[in-house]
Amino acid sequence: MITWMQRHRKYLVVTIWISTIAFIGAGFVGWGQYSYGDKAGAVAKVGDISITAEELQKSYTSLFNQYNQMFQGKMDEKMAQQLGLQRQALRQLVNQALVLNLAQSYGMVVSDKELAEVIQSQPMFFKGGAFDKTVYEKALADNRLTKKEYEESLRKELLIQKTLYMLASNARPFETRALGSALGVSDKITYKLLTPAMIDVSADEAGLKAFWEKHKKEFKTEPGYEISFVRQAPVAELPSEREIAEYYEANRLTLKDASGKILPPADAREAVVAALQEKATEKEALRLYVDYKKGQLQNIPVEKAAFSASASPFDPALTKEIAALNPNKPYLKPRKAGSDFVVIKLDKSIPSRTKTYEEAKNEANVLYTAQLKTQKLEELAKNSYRSFTGTTTDFISRTETPELAGLTPTETSEFLSKLFTSKQKQGFIALESGNVIIYNVLEQKLLQTKAIANEAAVAKLKGNVLDQGLIKVLENKYPVEIYVEGI
Repeated sequence: MITWMQRHRKYLVVTIWISTIAFIGAGFVGWGQYSYGDKAGAVAKVGDISITAEELQKSYTSLFNQYNQMFQGKMDEKMAQQLGLQRQALRQLVNQALVLNLAQSYGMVVSDKELAEVIQSQPMFFKGGAFDKTVYEKALADNRLTKKEYEESLRKELLIQKTLYMLASNARPFETRALGSALGVSDKITYKLLTPAMIDVSADEAGLKAFWEKHKKEFKTEPGYEISFVRQAPVAELPSEREIAEYYEANRLTLKDASGKILPPADAREAVVAALQEKATEKEALRLYVDYKKGQLQNIPVEKAAFSASASPFDPALTKEIAALNPNKPYLKPRKAGSDFVVIKLDKSIPSRTKTYEEAKNEANVLYTAQLKTQKLEELAKNSYRSFTGTTTDFISRTETPELAGLTPTETSEFLSKLFTSKQKQGFIALESGNVIIYNVLEQKLLQTKAIANEAAVAKLKGNVLDQGLIKVLENKYPVEIYVEGI
């Protein structure tokens, strides 16, 4: 399996699946609450394959963290909503399920041997340059995954890759030449950047209210929680020398210095004492948990808290566990919170709801104003692109990204990509940033000095086109049912 993947990796479509999500350090990100109708166990069904809420949550969290990295940690739920991350996450899972249905129809499988080869090749599970079962099991435990969950998700990923490879097509010489000619076009243009800052608009009340009516399902309150909880402060009692020695012997392989060397008993003593004290604190917290459930707390203060998912006093993982509590199972066993352990009881869940007009007015006004500016900016572009004074470039091509005054590198790349696929000599191009560029192609020529395309580039482009066509065919073959509302 490893040899096969290495030999054919350039043809494989990279799939984002649970096995990848589990090891990127992605914190929990909630997307709100939705109605699941009569299909409470799933958010969608594609052919014979159901998509669970947990899979959707993990797909969403992965996308959220990818965008958060792109935006340098400035990503928030409002931006996620505007970018349609919920829809992207669900679309991703639907596409994967379509391919899995196709794999099942051909009777394709990933054997236990193939699965083991891939797991044992992953550097994240290595120790001393080789696969280590203890490291593997600890990594899964740290990510709150069972072996069954991880291996089933990885098996799905590998099955998708095998299926897509079966349908892959190599690049032919004439395709390489044709793409080379297309990529070899070089343009000399005049362009001008139009930005929303050039537009002045004022949102009228009637228009704003009409905008809210059309989009009001997008303006939701966050889910909220009211809880009671008790704390177990850290146990400060020193463990015995025997307990320290026994713990060190049992855990010495995990007690290492910065260079990876196992610490001697004297150097590891402080860490061992801290671990034993934490263990003793958790043990006391478990007694507190039993007393709390039985209503037998004595002289223990019970604290109260009310919060939303994004304003929780607890870390994201613990907040996720609180969100999973319900009236039938309202108690949560001891969890670490700072230096203490807490035992939590859910008093009330406050579900997400659509905001009233007054509650959503400020948010809606921002989006409505942006929409008005976009419309006015495009009107300005339509009225200006046939006759404008702008900046004239040297000859530019899609394979080399020049610096264009006023544009970021990302905007330049997007502009050139759209410019070289446009059939219009004059026109305008709207960018994802909200800016618009009006342009006029003054002159064209073909580059003759070097090879523009190679077999790998053609195979990648061809593979993308074939994959898009495959998804359309599979959508007609396997019915897609979406049960979740609000996405």
